[in-house]
Amino acid sequence: MGMLLAAIDLGSNSFRLEIARAVGSHLERSGYWKETVRLAAGIGSDGRLSRAAIDAACVCLARMNERLRGIDAAQVRAVGTQTLRQAVNAEEFLARAQRVLGHPIEIISGREEARLVFEGCARTLPPSRKRRMMVDIGGASTEVIVGQGTVPAYAESFKIGCVDATLRFFPGGRIDRDAMRRAQVACAAELEEAQAAYRRFGWDEAFGSSGTIGAASLILRNRGWADGVITPRGLQELRDLLIGFGDVRRVRFDNIKIERTEVLAGGVAALSAVFDTFGIGEMRPARGALRAGLLYDLLGRREHHDVRDATVLRWQERFGVDRKLAGLVYATAAKFHRVLLPNASDDDARVLRFACQLHEIGFAVSHSDHHKHSAYLIRNGDLPGFSTSDQERIAELVLGQRGNLRKVIDVLADPVRSGRLLALRLAIIFHHARGTVRLPRWTLHARGAFDLGIERGWLARRPLTRYLLEEEAQQWARVGILFRVREI
Repeated sequence: MGMLLAAIDLGSNSFRLEIARAVGSHLERSGYWKETVRLAAGIGSDGRLSRAAIDAACVCLARMNERLRGIDAAQVRAVGTQTLRQAVNAEEFLARAQRVLGHPIEIISGREEARLVFEGCARTLPPSRKRRMMVDIGGASTEVIVGQGTVPAYAESFKIGCVDATLRFFPGGRIDRDAMRRAQVACAAELEEAQAAYRRFGWDEAFGSSGTIGAASLILRNRGWADGVITPRGLQELRDLLIGFGDVRRVRFDNIKIERTEVLAGGVAALSAVFDTFGIGEMRPARGALRAGLLYDLLGRREHHDVRDATVLRWQERFGVDRKLAGLVYATAAKFHRVLLPNASDDDARVLRFACQLHEIGFAVSHSDHHKHSAYLIRNGDLPGFSTSDQERIAELVLGQRGNLRKVIDVLADPVRSGRLLALRLAIIFHHARGTVRLPRWTLHARGAFDLGIERGWLARRPLTRYLLEEEAQQWARVGILFRVREI
């Protein structure tokens, strides 16, 4: 029958759940659920999501929880986009939303969202060797990507969207020609700096995957102005129609839901800006987008074709990492990790592996404080396949790989995170000579304190390792945690 996979997109305008069944390397839709939540409209002037917005989101997620029952947790992935990227109290939202949904929610970067949009669209379009541009206009961001096959060559996320633009430029719902012009100019200003980069890469055909683009295509078709292809002239006709309604609450089109027509003015302004800025002559609607990208990404992980592995390999090459040493450090750290945390999830183990593989990338900046440089690069870099929460977990581990533990004091309150950190620190100590080490007989426990037992006489023959372990014990003591090293 094939396994079921589920993707949840917590967008700035709508929350969407898509369930698909994997049939070989293809996916067949098995279920779909969408609710208009307007999360972007819930952000106040202080940058915080309102209690009402969080309540409405959680009501929706509770319904999705019911639809997800019976699907293995490892086959479900939920992501948040621009509104959660910018909300000051995103962590407060996540704490409650994850309990209600029953699954972790990752906040993904704009470029990661763009990558997934491109893959999702490319997988649902007929195969082609042409270079394609994909555009997705969400509630608070717009992703524009160019690439070939399923691989993006250039991708960016811009802070313009149908909900934000409607609220900002059509206050009180009023639509007039001046407001439409201002909205379009402001959206174009967000895009302008990237104009040269996209034209340098170039494209042969353009597609759009969002609700705004689908609605625009349908309206133009129903009016007899086009066969579903969106053109600059068609957009001008559509802008004139919207201005003629005079108010977002009076906008009505056949077969277009009111939830879409209420934000269509802002969406059309953003789409018009995309056309003008990048000189697009025509655009066709495409299915798929973020949800399909998430599902195919999940399928790849389940079939051991994880894009994160390719990303890590590229970063190792880019920063000149000693891959053999990184592998040795991980092999040793994994042994300690399995003993300290025998019930750790596969995801926890992967975080440790990625940290071991990337822990020395900071050497490319400076050998002094390389752990700080490594953590900064991981936390702030574009790592395809990784969510911002993935990057944060890896970065905190890499930052704490050596030296003072106070810089990662929050990690130490969590037994899983502290155990993972100790496993990495010990592995680095044992491989301080940057080569293969045959470990002695050892024991490791974490019962109220960390207790490392080392085969009698082994440390006496390795005074530097003994010194480093004694220093390690002092570092843990400074944060109030006992780490004992003894002979067995």
